[in-house]
Amino acid sequence: MPHKTHAEIATTIGPGGETHQHGGVTLTTNQGIPVSDNQNSLKASPRGPVLLEDFVLREKIFHFDHERIPERIVHARGSAAHGYFECTDPLSDLSKADLFQRKGEKTPLFARFSTVAGGAGSVDTPRDVRGFSVKFYTKQGNWDFVGNNIPVFFIQDAIKFPDLIHSVKMEADRGYPQAGSAHDTFWDFASLSPESTHMLMWAMSDRAIPRSLRMIQGFGVHTFKLVDAKGKSTFVKFHWKPVLGVQSTVWDEALTLQAADNDYHRRDLHDAIAKGDFPKWELFVQPFDAATADKMPFDVLDATKLIPEEVIPLRKVGVMTLDRNPDNFFAETEQVAFCPANIVPGVDFTDDPLLQGRLFSYLDTQKSRLGTANFHQIPINAPKCPFHNQQRDGMMQMHVEKGRASYEPNSLALHGEIGGAREVAKNGFVTELDYDTDEGEKLRVRPDLFADHYSQAALFWRSQTDSERAHIASSFVFELSKVELEQVPLRVIANLLNVDENLATRVAAGLGVDLPKASKPARAKVEMEPSPALSIQRNAKATLEGRKIGVLIADGSDAKALKSLRQAAEKQGAALFVVSPRVHNVELSDGKTVKADGQLQGSPSAMFDAVAVILDEAAAKTLSREGAAVKWVMDAYAHLKAIGSTDAAKPLLDRAGVETDEGVNGLDEAFLEAAKTRQWDREPKLRTLA
Repeated sequence: MPHKTHAEIATTIGPGGETHQHGGVTLTTNQGIPVSDNQNSLKASPRGPVLLEDFVLREKIFHFDHERIPERIVHARGSAAHGYFECTDPLSDLSKADLFQRKGEKTPLFARFSTVAGGAGSVDTPRDVRGFSVKFYTKQGNWDFVGNNIPVFFIQDAIKFPDLIHSVKMEADRGYPQAGSAHDTFWDFASLSPESTHMLMWAMSDRAIPRSLRMIQGFGVHTFKLVDAKGKSTFVKFHWKPVLGVQSTVWDEALTLQAADNDYHRRDLHDAIAKGDFPKWELFVQPFDAATADKMPFDVLDATKLIPEEVIPLRKVGVMTLDRNPDNFFAETEQVAFCPANIVPGVDFTDDPLLQGRLFSYLDTQKSRLGTANFHQIPINAPKCPFHNQQRDGMMQMHVEKGRASYEPNSLALHGEIGGAREVAKNGFVTELDYDTDEGEKLRVRPDLFADHYSQAALFWRSQTDSERAHIASSFVFELSKVELEQVPLRVIANLLNVDENLATRVAAGLGVDLPKASKPARAKVEMEPSPALSIQRNAKATLEGRKIGVLIADGSDAKALKSLRQAAEKQGAALFVVSPRVHNVELSDGKTVKADGQLQGSPSAMFDAVAVILDEAAAKTLSREGAAVKWVMDAYAHLKAIGSTDAAKPLLDRAGVETDEGVNGLDEAFLEAAKTRQWDREPKLRTLA
């Protein structure tokens, strides 16, 4: 039995049971046709495919795709790089996809990472989802992996995507806030959409404020299918895991970075590749059959759900390496066009209603953004294997086709003319049907299991460390404190009560409001075992590889100590960035002068993973009266970073309020060991969290 419609649910989620779905003018299409259901796309059956005849969905997505030109409507601010995928563990038993067949074979690719809500001129480091898209130039054509750094999404059906994005974008009457969700319209929508609860937990976690694009995971979000050479299908989830490990910032550090460097993530990715520290990700698949899917306490076609790694282990397939920066940002990073409908034989779609809507949305938006149906001929989008068809002409046509064969079938080859391309039954792409197309009637509904909006949100909460839970609760408090509509925070808390009473209580206390009654869930919550794999802190990689250490020096700094630290850090894969009150002609203790990498006021400690302070007594005394220097050390301590220093630097550390702990050391091996991780034990004595 399908669960209640959105309108019915909305009347039950008020903190006191009151109705919030108020009346208004009739919702219609642009042709004036009244819309009976604005929440669900038309499907062949509750779990069947979305139907192309759904004119409400097509018009809504079509208009949304053409709202702005030429900037992307979402994912406008991106960073990208060229690279390759190397197959290390062939997948031929599950998929006939050519790039997964031979160990050691390399497939060229182009990867783009992005924020979602902000425009192209926004900053790199707001709290936001990060897009994670890869264009594989395979021998069988282009495969576009179009995913995110979070494995689930806010909505279950593509018909809601314009509403979600309209709510999180700048408010329509005032044009702000930019690149942030802490405002009325987003939380109003989220509070009335219980299906978003699981994704909200991720978005309020540290996953949404990554340290570096090189240190984020990537997920395909949807359930896809792999198809082997005999036509057998296997369900699959795709996972990218960074070799450097997942790492985040802390909230006040992310705010500091916005002021310090709007291009922090873009610069970090570019500079790492430029100096040969090539970012790498391992690709894993999570395969399962239909019988396993049927045993799950959730629907695998629901994009708001994930499958814990402890339930279905991951299987490694290969490694992606990014080894070349774009030659031209506009020609490549800006003009690259990803489309989830671009797949290769061996990969196929499922009937996930969010995925189904995306399959025809992206092609339309590429035409709007790039101005021509021939956008696939732009070099960054063009396949690296041969491609031929009878499609002709159009704006910016760059292929000079010969002959008059612009249709198929034709018999021109029999007359000595060019006959053009022909379909190939043997090696061509074949959609493998594994459902009954006659099942049920055409309905605007969602499967019953889609109505469970809280089980996995609770799973995520229970899988976090105490520190991570505090961050999540505090993020809810911060975001909701920016909401002026009084009923909205209460609705959010009413939903959170269905996730965890402790979480809801902490958020209510942080806002200073009474705890409301829990909203009425459409489906009872299922208790699921915690998944340690969902925690960043539990899986933190203790390493200096790919990390950056900021070193504060001044005239008189110990030259030997600086050289020794550089050698030891670089030996373990870290980079040193030297900061000084002035950049040029800094005279060290040996009488030699050096050039610093950055000036003190323009290189805050938030830019580094750990800091060292190498000063003599005179410089330490002088800089302890310099606000920028005190803040440099104070922020590093507050952002839970390891601090190493010479004994003479103690006056500056004392002025900054630095207290001794396991992360505060001399310039020795203990400092480098502490620099591999954040000092989470320090946090409770430095800030009040929900």
